[in-house]
Parts: sequence; C-alpha cells; structure tokens
Amino acid sequence: MNAPPFLLGGGLVFWGWQTGFLVPGMIMALVLEGARVIPARWEFSDDDFTRIWGFCTVVFLAAAVYAFSANEGPLDFIGFFHSPNLLTQRSAGLATARTTSSVVRWLPMIFFWLAAAQGYSSREAIPLHVISIILRHRRKTARRLGLPTPISRTFSFAYPFFALCLFSSSMHSADDTTFFWGFCLLMAWALWPERSPRFGLVLWAGVLALIIVLGYFGQRGISQVQGYLGNLNPEWLAAFSRRRFDPTQRQTEIGNPGRIKTSPKIVIRLEVSHGVPPRRLREASYRAFKGRIWDAELTENDFSRVAETNESTFRLLDKATPDAVKIACYLPGGKALLPLPKGVARLEHLMAYNVWKSPLGAVLEEGPGLVVFDALYGPGTTLDIPPGQKGEDLTLPERDEPALRQIVADLNLQGQSLDQALQTLARFFSTQFTYTTWQAQPRSSRRNETPLTRFLLHSRSGHCEYFATAAALLLRSINIPARYAVGYAVHEGSGQNYVVRLRDAHAWCLVWDAQRRAWRDFDPTPASWVATEAVQVSMLQKISDLWTRIAFEVSKFRWGQSHVRQYLLWTSIPVLTLLLYQILAQKRRRSTTQGSRSAPFSDWPGLDSEFYELEKKLAARGLGRQRSEALSLWLQRLAQEEKLLPITGPLRELLTLHYRYRFDPQGLNAMDRERLRFEARACTARIEQTGAPVVAE
Repeated sequence: MNAPPFLLGGGLVFWGWQTGFLVPGMIMALVLEGARVIPARWEFSDDDFTRIWGFCTVVFLAAAVYAFSANEGPLDFIGFFHSPNLLTQRSAGLATARTTSSVVRWLPMIFFWLAAAQGYSSREAIPLHVISIILRHRRKTARRLGLPTPISRTFSFAYPFFALCLFSSSMHSADDTTFFWGFCLLMAWALWPERSPRFGLVLWAGVLALIIVLGYFGQRGISQVQGYLGNLNPEWLAAFSRRRFDPTQRQTEIGNPGRIKTSPKIVIRLEVSHGVPPRRLREASYRAFKGRIWDAELTENDFSRVAETNESTFRLLDKATPDAVKIACYLPGGKALLPLPKGVARLEHLMAYNVWKSPLGAVLEEGPGLVVFDALYGPGTTLDIPPGQKGEDLTLPERDEPALRQIVADLNLQGQSLDQALQTLARFFSTQFTYTTWQAQPRSSRRNETPLTRFLLHSRSGHCEYFATAAALLLRSINIPARYAVGYAVHEGSGQNYVVRLRDAHAWCLVWDAQRRAWRDFDPTPASWVATEAVQVSMLQKISDLWTRIAFEVSKFRWGQSHVRQYLLWTSIPVLTLLLYQILAQKRRRSTTQGSRSAPFSDWPGLDSEFYELEKKLAARGLGRQRSEALSLWLQRLAQEEKLLPITGPLRELLTLHYRYRFDPQGLNAMDRERLRFEARACTARIEQTGAPVVAE
C-alpha cells in the first residue's frame, strides 16, 4: 500500500520543523518525493535490502550508545570522536528522558536510507524477512534441510516511515501547541485515500472533527497531570543513591525513640595516589540549634557561583594543595552537595553544569547523576568564613542552658584554653558516655526535659548527632565559637582504595582557633562508634557490595564517566564501512524506467528446481519453449523429436515433480526432492549422449 503523493515529504518537513532539523527534513523530503518524477530505478535484491536494514540498525545502535553514555544524544555528531568533557555534557539533561528524546528525534534520519531504497527500487515493496530475524532464520533452516522455502510476504515501508516521522516529531517543547494541529492535518491527509465509500464526506469529516476535539482536550488534561506529578519531587528517590544533606538546615534524629536505620550500601569511592585519605568528607556546616534542627541561617543569595578555569576545573581557593584524592559520588536528583576533604582548594576533571559555594564551606553542584573528580586540598585556609561579629556562632538554646552550665561547672571548663577544653571534652565523652543507635522512650517524669538535656544529665548514650551537638554548645558556653558539621567518615579500605557507606554518615564540630585564625575539626563521638556500626554487618554484605560495584560501573558508562562509548563507536565504524561497500560496490545496478517497473520479486518455493537447468540445456540446442507456450505443450512438441524419444517419459515424470515442488503447499518430501534432482541430471546426461541437433533459428 503506497502512501498518498507528498505525504512522506510533508511528514519529513513537519518533523524537521518540530525538532529543529528543518533543513535536513526538507532535503530528505525532496529526495523521497523526487522518486515520483525521476524514472531511474535500481534492482535491489533481498540481500541488498538486508544490508541496508543492517546499516540502519548499526547506525541506530551507535547513536543510542552515544546518547546513553554522553547524555547529549546525536545532536553534536562531532563529539563522537572526543573524550567525555564538559562540552558534550553542558546541554545534557539530568534524566534518561533526555537520552531517549535525543535518539527518537534522529529516527527519521537513521531509517531514511531504507525508505529511499524502496522509493528508487524497481520493486514496490520490501520482503518482510529483511527486517525479521525469525523469518530469516526459518528460511535458512529450510534451505539447509532441503525443504521448501517459506513464502516471503512483502510490505511497503512508506506508512511505517510516516509513523516514525510523527513519533519523532512528538519530541518537541511542552509549550508548543502547533504539533497537535500539524499531527491532525497529516493524519487526515493519510486517511483521506483510505476512507470508505459507504459513508458520505460530511459524516467522515464530522467524525474526524469529533476525534480531534476529544484528542485536544485529552492531551491538555494529560499535560496537567504530568506537570502535577513533576512538581511532587518525591524525596524518597534520593534514598537509592546517597543521603542528601540540605545546605541550609539539617533536621537531626535527636529525641526520636527507637533505632536509627543504617545501610551498608556503598555511596562514595575514594582513590589515593599516595599517603592516606582524608579522615572525613564534609558536606555542610550549620550555626544555630533550634530544637532538633541545625540551621545554617543562609539563603540562596548567600551562595556564590564558582567560575571554571577550563572545561572541568573549578578553583575554590588560592593556595598550595600538596594532597589529592579522587572521589566518585552520586548526585541525587542531579543537584547535591559534594563530599569534600577539609581545606579543599581546587576541583579537577569535574563534569558539572554549575557549581556554587556557601560562606559555611558547602559546595553545591548541578551535574550528571554520577561524578568522578579530583579534589586537591591542603592545610591552612578553608572555605568557611570567620565567626560573625553578631555572635551567630555563640548562640545557645534557652531550654538547654541550665544543663550546659552544669556540665561546664562540673568539668571546670570556664577559663580553660582551647586545647585544654577540647582535651577535657574528649575525655568526658569517651569515659562517661556510650555510643548507641538506640534511644529508649523517655520516662514520664523527664518528658519535660529536652532530648539534649536528658542526654547530658541522665542517659549519656546516643549517636554522633548527640555528641556533636552537645560539644558545640558546651564550647559556646565558654565563649568559643563552634559549628555543627555533617558529612562522612572515611575508614574502610577496599584493596588500594577506600569506600564510604551510608552508615558512615557522621557529624562532628568545627571549632574556631583564634590564634591561628582557622577552623579546627573536633570529633567528640567515642571512637567505638565504628566498631558498633560494624557489628550490624550482614552476611550478605559481600553480595551487596558486588551488586553495588556493578551498578557503579553501569552508572559510569551511563553518565559519561568512562571511555567505553569511544571504543564502541570506533568499533562500529568498520562495520558501517563494510556494509556501505557491499551495498554500493559489490552488486551491479541496472537502470530502468518507472513505466517498466518489474513486479515484486519473492523467493517462491521451487525456484531452485533442477528442471530449469534441463530447460536451459534444451533451449541451448534450439528446443526451447516459445513465448506463452505451456510446459505440457512444449513436452508434446519435444516428443516428436526422434532423438529425444528415450527421455520423453522421464521428462513427463519430472514435470509432475516440478509442478508439485513449485505449487503444492505441501511441497516435496526428502525422497521426492532427491528424485527430482537425480532424474533431472540423468536426463541432462542423456541429452548430451544422444547428441540432439541444434536447430537453426
């Protein structure tokens, strides 16, 4: 079934208009519609169509691999031959939908070659086994076993290609309503020649108009539902990658009864070229403690954008950086805080769309779902600003002040130097407190107390958030500025590298050293917390680690953090070259006119019958069939030749077998097929022995 005139051209122009490929769309439209006025045709065989289909398939796979790994799609084909860098990542989306959209928009260009081959072929249809692996397998199996070849059906690629253009055109801006009306116009154009004569034009047009109206309001409703779901932004999605800290505030688990759930899932990987890794990776710090929440007292305007010095280097501070660590981490939602060592000054090989830093040392990145970068760090200056003149780093919660002052008095902290105070607090928490992830339900007589007061005076057991909060507030009680910091502890080796699990999420203090004019890390949590967490290790952790490793390698490939796509691309180039050579150079093409277009060729069962070879042998001796002469009449005429009388009987039997082989749906069994082959060769040998004369024409 051929498409109406200019339908394919209109579909290609519409596709180009909607997707930004208007010029390629117009060129392809002229090529396809030019087949209606250009008489030249090529005789493509089944093998030729199979090669063209294979060429389109390889191009599709190459485009899909690149789009999936580079997050850019085939919009920048030159980028195929470069390493993954910021240029290929800058305009990429953060979701798989962007990758799918990029590939779908290229589908008409990828499969255009098959449509053009059909348009300029002497055949009006394409054998179905060209695109069907199952049918090709069946045909090969039948030939190998000597069975009749299955009948090859044909189809026109015009309408499937038109549907492909419409589908690709749907990858347009959500705010563009022209797609719907263009889609309706093209569909009416395609359906017009196929309308039933049983119904009048008015009824047909009315039903079509009703469908268009219902479709318009239906697609608007779907768009509204999609927008509503998109605004939900479910937080639970972040749990599948890494705990997401908020740079502006942190809600702690202080005061929550029960056990804190920890996970052994690996979320950060570190690689150190020399020395030891940083003990902690900080993500954020906070100033004010309000109930159970630590607040940074920052707004979005307090974050400043970090300029890149080249494609993937971001300078945070100007200072020497003797140490470096390679960090691989996930970005939940494509935008999250980076876990960085203390004193970080420069980030290299970081695939980022945007990077911001806050006055409290947090670095926020917007980028792909997985980043692998080098963090260069060293002692001295940090990103954190000094304590504010308004005492932001000395504020105390009013309800906890009595308990804090009692502990200060018991420990004689007042008047101690910074080093003395830190030693006193470290000894206090390590000897008189225990680390636990379990919190009992408070007694009725103590429910009026705050969770922090209960921790300091009564329970004296808790997790890192209790210890870090208590230490920061106790230091503030003796006029030493302190802040609450969150991030991850690094302690577990994995071969020559290190891994960080979700359960390694940690909290500690930043203490201001007035003499050095710098912030110092102080971790008051007893060191036994690592062993306590390790007790909960499951026997299946190794299996979980293996699965996490596989997911990590897949994520590296997906987010363009590996060179696999380059290798796959270069591997596909020889395959494409070979296919092009086979299509363009190996087969001879014969030009015909459109008026003499031959009927569609198909491998009908019986075309390999040896009877045809016998017929050619007789024709070479001047005894061939006349035009429109039936085989049976031809054999009657041959029976009058005296030298052919000995084979006249066998020829009639051969003709019966030949007819069965050609037209009987059951075909021939193996024995009869071998008999046809043997008798035909025997008759050919007899003809040569009899020396039948060559009849002059």
